[in-house]
Amino acid sequence: MSRGLVLAVESSCDETGVALVADGRRVLSSVVASQVALHAPTGGIVPEVAARAHLRWIVPTLEEAWAGADVGWGDLDAVAVTSGPGLAGSLLVGINFAKALAYVHDLPLVGVNHLEGHLYAAWLEDPSAPDRPEPPLPALALIVSGGHTFLSVTRGSLRHEHLGGTVDDAAGEAFDKVGRLLGLPYPGGPAISRAAERARRRDLRFPRAWLPGTDDFSFSGLKTAALRAVAEARAAAGMDPGDRESALPDDVVG
Repeated sequence: MSRGLVLAVESSCDETGVALVADGRRVLSSVVASQVALHAPTGGIVPEVAARAHLRWIVPTLEEAWAGADVGWGDLDAVAVTSGPGLAGSLLVGINFAKALAYVHDLPLVGVNHLEGHLYAAWLEDPSAPDRPEPPLPALALIVSGGHTFLSVTRGSLRHEHLGGTVDDAAGEAFDKVGRLLGLPYPGGPAISRAAERARRRDLRFPRAWLPGTDDFSFSGLKTAALRAVAEARAAAGMDPGDRESALPDDVVG
């Protein structure tokens, strides 16, 4: 069953994803329903809201995925679904949906680790370069997602050696929290990147996230340094240093 046609369901966090993948690498269709606009007012993901949004969008997402692939239910060899880690309510929606599909169509159900899903995405074929060879092994992998940041070595199929990771926040969480400090829109990463393109000051120095002598990371010191820098910038602009709602003027952000 390692090669065939698989219907894949993903609902670990705030995006509902359904894809059809053939021969282990070839993506026939992939549809994602994003919840970015839904969570923007709160500046972060509200688990209950995310779960309810999955319930609303998972069937339309499946229907659109089928519409984009020239295959039918009789062509499927299995149903795969993200089994964790992730938000409990969100995972339950995808897992129960995938279970129902597998049961109704008498197909094997394959649970997939969320983080291994990130890793093995590197093996998927790029439609613009279908002849790209598979990444050679062993391979050093860096996983940087909303809730996880770590290094590992992949030595073979499902054979991973953990090297190190964050001891506090993940990189994505740090971006979101600093974005809120700056009064920037959610998600923080893209908003900070856009603000950085306008930067004129290059004299601020922040601590590195890497912990010397290890393969671990820590973003707490970086966030504290950002908090102090933002408070000083607000004071210099005549604003309340503790105000975390109002956006800084462009000339101060830059």
